[in-house]
Amino acid sequence: MHEGNGIDRRGLMATVVAGAAAMAAPIGVQAAATRKRYAIVGVGSRSRMYQDAIWGPHKDTAELVAICDTNPGRAAYVARRARQAGAKAPASYLHTDFDKMVREGNLDGLIVTVPDALHDDYIVRGLEAGLDVITEKPMTTDASKAQRILDACRRNGRQVRVTFNYRYSPFRTQVKELLMAGEIGDVLSVDFSWLLNTVHGADYFRRWHSNKAMSGGLMVHKATHHFDLVNWWLSAMPVSVTAVGKREFYTPAMARRLGLQGPHQRCLTCPEKAKCSFYLDIAADAGLKALYLDNERYDGYHRDQCVWREEISIEDTMNVVVGYDTGATLSYSLNACNAWEGYHVAFNGTKGRLEHSLVESGGTAGANNADEAPDRATTRIIPLRGQPGEITPRTGAGSHSGGDAVMLNDIFGTPAPDPTMRAADQRGGAASALIGIAANQCFRTGMPVKIADLVTGLDRPNLPAMPTRADPVPMPPRMTHA
Repeated sequence: MHEGNGIDRRGLMATVVAGAAAMAAPIGVQAAATRKRYAIVGVGSRSRMYQDAIWGPHKDTAELVAICDTNPGRAAYVARRARQAGAKAPASYLHTDFDKMVREGNLDGLIVTVPDALHDDYIVRGLEAGLDVITEKPMTTDASKAQRILDACRRNGRQVRVTFNYRYSPFRTQVKELLMAGEIGDVLSVDFSWLLNTVHGADYFRRWHSNKAMSGGLMVHKATHHFDLVNWWLSAMPVSVTAVGKREFYTPAMARRLGLQGPHQRCLTCPEKAKCSFYLDIAADAGLKALYLDNERYDGYHRDQCVWREEISIEDTMNVVVGYDTGATLSYSLNACNAWEGYHVAFNGTKGRLEHSLVESGGTAGANNADEAPDRATTRIIPLRGQPGEITPRTGAGSHSGGDAVMLNDIFGTPAPDPTMRAADQRGGAASALIGIAANQCFRTGMPVKIADLVTGLDRPNLPAMPTRADPVPMPPRMTHA
């Protein structure tokens, strides 16, 4: 995170005092004194990645001193997890006491992992309190909220770090390096298909994500990852969006076509659980049970709602065309009811084509998916009038193909020099979310959308230089047949 440019007298004196105390203290105490103090607002399953990073590999540089949530049962669960990790339990606050937490916490940073539509409120309040903020993607869910965040960053001289962990997966970083090196020249167009299977894909339709008012739908909650990848891969800013979307699989009619009498309200009490292969046994997973089922009495939230419910308001099948300021175009599709999980992306350039694919396991979000198969990536370059060349994908260990560990070190540890510029701030967060926000507007109106009509003052993020339309292009080899 970037600190503010100015240092006031009180801050300077605090630094001097802290430095003198550190010189007099034992080494272990010095380490503890220099740890950055963080609070997390929203302690659902997404927050566990940050908790585990702070209590584990980054315990010498970071400390979780406070948490804030609507549900006291989930807060108590975090305290138990802290003690199990050998860490001090963070101070716990209800969401109504967020400002009190900020005042009392002596914080260095705020981590926001509440439902998507609430991000802007806590991000802006953190910025106004003089904090840099780390937020889960998507940064926000509509244009007015994106504007609030951009304005608050500018007004307070603070930054928002948006945790796009997909950028950090080794094979995706490798793709960026190949494009930067001009292996296919400058990119003219991108074809990108993302597939969610009927385990992971279905899970979005049983959680709060199925309410578009809270998640922005899959165009914002999920596809913001994918739009960000393209923005970053191209080092480009989106200009225009055209899109169509529909909900055709996760519907009451499909439940009946599958032989069910439903839909019903939730899996736990479903009278047809034995007949429905989409049934989620929330009590069988220790983590989901402890985080959600055991705490329903506090807020009434059901993590295992029926995927066939009438009131679901998000789409399951979407197609988008994006125009970029570089002249490149993106043709993108997202399908949440597919036979396999993963994606295929192809970059068409002035010197050839780069194709990159990934097959993922696609398990239930936040559950113990210990039997997941490892991701399988492939990458190849096809020169114009040349033979395809296979690229050995770079690999990594851990979640998101090793990307999470690299990103978390970038945030809480000592980041290594990064010529690909993977760290994303509020500008990158807005650029990706606004594509999905524009797509949702297209769904409603049937009309194309200009990004510049959604927000003002969106500056270009810091992105690496790429081949341009002005660069010379080598003449491809002469060929007498296709």
